[in-house]
Amino acid sequence: MVRLRRRFTGARITALVVIGALTTGLGQVATPASRSVVEVPSGARAGDFTQRPCRYETEDGPREADCGTLVVPENRLRPDSRLIALPVIRIRATGERPGEPVFWLTGGPGGTNLKIRQAGRLTGGHDVVLVGYRGVDSSTILDCPEVPAVLRVSADLTGPDTQSRYATALADCYHRLAGNGVDLDGYSLPQRVDDLEEARRALGYDRINLLSTSAGTRTAMIYAWRHPRVVHRSAMISVNPPGHFLWDPAITDRQLRYYSTLCARDPGCSARTPDLVASMTATAADMPTRWGLLPIKEGTVRAATLWGMFHSTSSSAPLNAPTTIDAWQAAAAGDPSGFWALSVLADLALPDSFVWGEFAASGVIDAEAIRNFYAAGGDRHSILGNAPVEFLWAGGGLTQAWPASPDYDGYRTVRPSDVETLLIGGTVDFSTPAELATAELLPALSNGHQVILAELGHSGDFWNAQPEAATHLLTTFFDQGKVDASHFRAQPVDFAGVAPSMSTIARVLAGLLVGVALLGMMLLALLTYRVRRRGGFGPRSSVVIRTLVPPVAGLGGWFLALLTVASVWPGLLGSQVLAVLAVAPAVGAGVWLGSIQRDRPGGRGGFLAAAMTGALVGAGIGALLVPGYAGSLVALACACLAANLGVLLLELTRSPATVGARRRPLPR
Repeated sequence: MVRLRRRFTGARITALVVIGALTTGLGQVATPASRSVVEVPSGARAGDFTQRPCRYETEDGPREADCGTLVVPENRLRPDSRLIALPVIRIRATGERPGEPVFWLTGGPGGTNLKIRQAGRLTGGHDVVLVGYRGVDSSTILDCPEVPAVLRVSADLTGPDTQSRYATALADCYHRLAGNGVDLDGYSLPQRVDDLEEARRALGYDRINLLSTSAGTRTAMIYAWRHPRVVHRSAMISVNPPGHFLWDPAITDRQLRYYSTLCARDPGCSARTPDLVASMTATAADMPTRWGLLPIKEGTVRAATLWGMFHSTSSSAPLNAPTTIDAWQAAAAGDPSGFWALSVLADLALPDSFVWGEFAASGVIDAEAIRNFYAAGGDRHSILGNAPVEFLWAGGGLTQAWPASPDYDGYRTVRPSDVETLLIGGTVDFSTPAELATAELLPALSNGHQVILAELGHSGDFWNAQPEAATHLLTTFFDQGKVDASHFRAQPVDFAGVAPSMSTIARVLAGLLVGVALLGMMLLALLTYRVRRRGGFGPRSSVVIRTLVPPVAGLGGWFLALLTVASVWPGLLGSQVLAVLAVAPAVGAGVWLGSIQRDRPGGRGGFLAAAMTGALVGAGIGALLVPGYAGSLVALACACLAANLGVLLLELTRSPATVGARRRPLPR
């Protein structure tokens, strides 16, 4: 019995629908993260404000809120300035008689101001208001893809070549944005304060409280200096006084010596090293360059170490001080695997940590302090060297690449203020050392108070280590003007609470890379063996194989490429060209082998070409849609879809074939 194969079978129609649906989903994933969620309404004027009921997600679940859009001038110093739109979110108070609202000011610079999971801790007695930051949350975003493109393919995030290319990328971004009509002088902290003030008036508040953290405390200072009569109280967590958008290596060394003292008191830590600072100094002087065949980026490790020291508690694990110190102790004992993990995690996270244009636009308020730092000789043989500052400031080149707004004149030094202000810090905060607030800001506050919490680090520790005590401190201050830190209990640094350690993370990552690479190659070898022995697969098996094997094979090909270039050219690890060239052949081979069917003899060359071409084109498109390592995964998904689509279309264009007839045996 001989019957004709139909072109449009139910399975093929289903496959086309699934491929279309997945492609649509990938298109949504590939939507640029920097695309604004607000737009200037047609016919809008400066000061226009609209809002609607919405819900805001907090750590305790969704809360009733109002979501609005505020239209403001891009640069208030220009009468003919174009307009931009800002999102405004008011999370409603749940109490019957709420007090002054709390305006939230997040840190960064270069991060969104629309996220505060802890908002529910304050809404019992206050509205919580989030006004989007211009340049990050506004209708115009100072996105600089030129910068991550440089950082992702750097041999070392703090190397001289990277510094030069990073500064050039920022300058290119500045000129591109300006050429597109963006008035960059308007993206300043003083004009951000004007945005907040317009939002206050639009929402109908007479007076407000300010709650700021890290770099956001600088905005709170300027607000209090410019509008002291409307600020009821201001609480600043992890305070950053003027001139300190950089880290002083001398202070960092003092903090490391303090950690050395804490380590000496801890039985477990002191058993590994009697003098932590001496051990770190010796290791830093002779940094390991490899863990086996895998490269360790020295400057990247030094920079990542400072980030790791920001927080002291397990709430920030695995990148916290105990874990970071453990990596240094392991390296001193001959196991540098933790250093490799630090450099890999930094390479993954740091290039995409900021909206780089806004980071630069806000950071250059301290351009004079940066220039003075380098003019005085910069780092003077500190333990970590100058790596963290070199990374963020491009060796000082950022101050030339991104000119400072004239708005900053008069805001580069501390001003006196009589606003009731609470300064909150931790004794082991490497990002914003509490001693700076004590020495430089507190004396200028006639109604200032300071709380320094023992053995706590940056703002994450304040929010997460003892949440009830933190909430009590804030609500008591906002409600009554009292400073009550009595609910905090002593919380020594837990040097033993390292789970997982950086060494463990390194072994898991390396094992994953090697294991998936081997698995992918083994699957392709098994498919090849099956085709050679039995001539192919049945229709159902073919569908399963073409669905499941190509993603694993493609991931294995990419991981194999990463392992190969790591020992030769580490700067290629973040290259999407490498990902495309590694993923496409493996995916194409998997789809082609899976498409070979026993009842469809001949024509294999055409299906091979369709699968390989589809995989290469799909991977290329995916890599163009999304930057970074996420783009490599999108490239993998697009390669699988396009390769299968290519084979499916070729099947549909072939003439209907007979099936069910016995194939003539090959002549012996």
